[in-house]
Amino acid sequence: MRVITFEEPGHVRVGLEAPADLVPGSVRVRTLYSGVSAGTELTAYRGTNPYLSRQWDTERRLFVEGQTHAYPLAGWGYQEVGEVVEAAPDVADPPLGCLVWGIWGHRAEAVVPADKLVGHVLPTDADPLTGVFARVGAIALNAVHAADVHLGDQIAVFGQGVIGLLATRLAVLSGARVVAADAIPDRLELARRFGAAETFDVRAGSVAELMRKRVEGADTVIELSGSNVALHEAIRTVRKGGRVVAAGFYQGDGVGLRLGEEFHHNQVQLVSSQIGGVASWLSHRWDVERLQRTFMELVYRGEVDARALVSHVMPVDQAAEAFDLLDKHQSEVLQLVFEFKE
Repeated sequence: MRVITFEEPGHVRVGLEAPADLVPGSVRVRTLYSGVSAGTELTAYRGTNPYLSRQWDTERRLFVEGQTHAYPLAGWGYQEVGEVVEAAPDVADPPLGCLVWGIWGHRAEAVVPADKLVGHVLPTDADPLTGVFARVGAIALNAVHAADVHLGDQIAVFGQGVIGLLATRLAVLSGARVVAADAIPDRLELARRFGAAETFDVRAGSVAELMRKRVEGADTVIELSGSNVALHEAIRTVRKGGRVVAAGFYQGDGVGLRLGEEFHHNQVQLVSSQIGGVASWLSHRWDVERLQRTFMELVYRGEVDARALVSHVMPVDQAAEAFDLLDKHQSEVLQLVFEFKE
């Protein structure tokens, strides 16, 4: 069966691997669609992911000398949708023939523990493509939770890629007035469709100066571009004692992040949000599974138009061209999805 492999930085191959054996408690899922993360997966494609140059010590939760992952990297993927085509005798849920969303990588088929797919069945009237958004939607919802949004809050969301647009929509649904910031006009137009009260083209000036003229600074900023310069501007944008949720995947040294300026003088809270866990003050009630299911329920009810974010559906055999497009023309792509066909 076909599987996408990063052979080395900048080199993608679609190869073959043997199907896994069905074991008790598992189901075999045949992939229909597999969504690409324009953030995490590009770090693997480019060779900048810290796991490739540092060892993650899971017990101490520290990066230390060594290497966590090494090329070739097979089957990296962010979210998949497929049909349950076989089940072990001891499995009744999910049922055969249903469509499910989950994580098993860019591969044509996978054997998945059935309990990982309970509650992941797509309704029969749902567009199967929407299933690739469960994880990115959970990332956006996690960031909104970390922002501790309240009805009437003045929020800015930096970066209107897929996760930024979803965060904009979820913040609006939470009762915030959102200013969406980006440098790509088409994405700002989508932000307006997703409920942003105002959009700001960052090429035109300073979001911080705009917000301070209007409301003496934002209550909270969610930064999702992954740019150190944008994170610095996000810190400048919040009012004294305000919160910045850093939810982008920042690479390398923090060039452009001047912590001796507004961060120091305005006593800004800087909070990290990452899908490995939920905000600590919510961990007794929320987990990643609940984030995903909650987001998908919003999609099913029509409160989040995830399908509008799909810009490219490409056959898996064009994986090399797809990652080259993402690498060199990222502004032209929102959600890229691989389609698997027999």
